[in-house]
Amino acid sequence: MSSETTAAAAGAIGQLRRDPFAMLPFCGYNMGDYMGHWLEIGEATDADKLPKIYYVNWFRKDANGKWLWPGFGENSRVLKWIIDRIGGAAKGVETPIGIVPAKSELDLDGLDVPAADLETLLSVDTEIWKQEAGLVPEFFAQFGDHLPTALADEHAKLVERLDKA
Repeated sequence: MSSETTAAAAGAIGQLRRDPFAMLPFCGYNMGDYMGHWLEIGEATDADKLPKIYYVNWFRKDANGKWLWPGFGENSRVLKWIIDRIGGAAKGVETPIGIVPAKSELDLDGLDVPAADLETLLSVDTEIWKQEAGLVPEFFAQFGDHLPTALADEHAKLVERLDKA
């Protein structure tokens, strides 16, 4: 995952960078070890007690640069789907990058989200994801031997799923 740089990170503000947990400017040791630490915690903990992790891109735009999602005030609708999903009450659709909400599962009451925008919001552009996945090895290389094997393995599985899509 990448994010735009801020004043806290080296480089021009607004440029994309890969920075897990926005910690690179602050971590006093190799981030590969840091990520490995969190993987070890996950392995040592009952899976039912671990937090569920969801990735949401609130900032998708259409071809004309218009925001597709109506804005921060409506983000609770996606969070509601996440909570319902965790509780087993909401359906999702399997994609190469994970599960996205089924169209009928998002509470859109009172919103005017065009069907085409919703389709785009819930779609996975595998070509863009392949390009992005192609940039990950360079990011991983900076951690050298400290990179947890599990991360390289997960990246390989992602590339394989994208290639099959």
